[in-house]
Amino acid sequence: MTQTKGTALITGASTGIGAIYADRLAKRGYDLVLVARNRQRLASLARRLVNETGRQVETVEADLTSSADLQRVEQILKDNAGISMLVNNAGVGSAAPLVASDVEKMSDMIRLNVGALTRLTYAAAPGFVARGHGTIINIASIVAIAPEVLNGVYGGTKAYVLAFSRSLVHELAGKGVRVQAVLPGATATEFWDVAGTPVHQLPAAIVMSADDMVDAALAGLDLGETVTIPSLADKSEWDRHETARLAMTDKLSSAIPAPRYNLHTPVNA
Repeated sequence: MTQTKGTALITGASTGIGAIYADRLAKRGYDLVLVARNRQRLASLARRLVNETGRQVETVEADLTSSADLQRVEQILKDNAGISMLVNNAGVGSAAPLVASDVEKMSDMIRLNVGALTRLTYAAAPGFVARGHGTIINIASIVAIAPEVLNGVYGGTKAYVLAFSRSLVHELAGKGVRVQAVLPGATATEFWDVAGTPVHQLPAAIVMSADDMVDAALAGLDLGETVTIPSLADKSEWDRHETARLAMTDKLSSAIPAPRYNLHTPVNA
């Protein structure tokens, strides 16, 4: 059996992307803490992974939109010094236009996609920093940079995940903690059924298998990428995007408005 690399805590782990992360990380030598709402699916996955890999697998039935459940998972991250990786995968989406969406469901989406991810990261990061090592993987989406594609609130939550991850990369540099944001495109999971557009209604040419998506994301992690877009063939396109963004950073704050607004045009005597 592969020597353990520590323990990975994975949210949304009972199916889809989260379950595949569990499979791949167990095979890489991680013990697991699997967090999801569906007890039966969690138990079935845990049995299979224990049988196939011999790794230790703990399951935690939790709804991360519940404050009490979220606090239980936070406490695990704070108390278990063996946890060396956090995969913030739990999330929900929507394909409906904003004006056709239920605001309560949008609030629940923000609570899970933004609130839970943030709190779990806050629970894990101090321990990682204190121990001098750890990895945080945040599952975002291509809508983080293309919010016009799906529901605007969903795009907004994933833009937050990307911005939050970038900030963590900057803040934790030199502290031994790795941070990766993963931006999948359309992926063949149950996500689309929940979002309101079954995956079979999408053009096959744009839909990646969940296995390929996770394998590409982990390959990106191995390459040291802080942002991984599994579908983007030419990495230089992203590099140019980042270069342009960073070049503009020092120009975004000034004591005077930009000249094009004509607010400080000299008045002729």
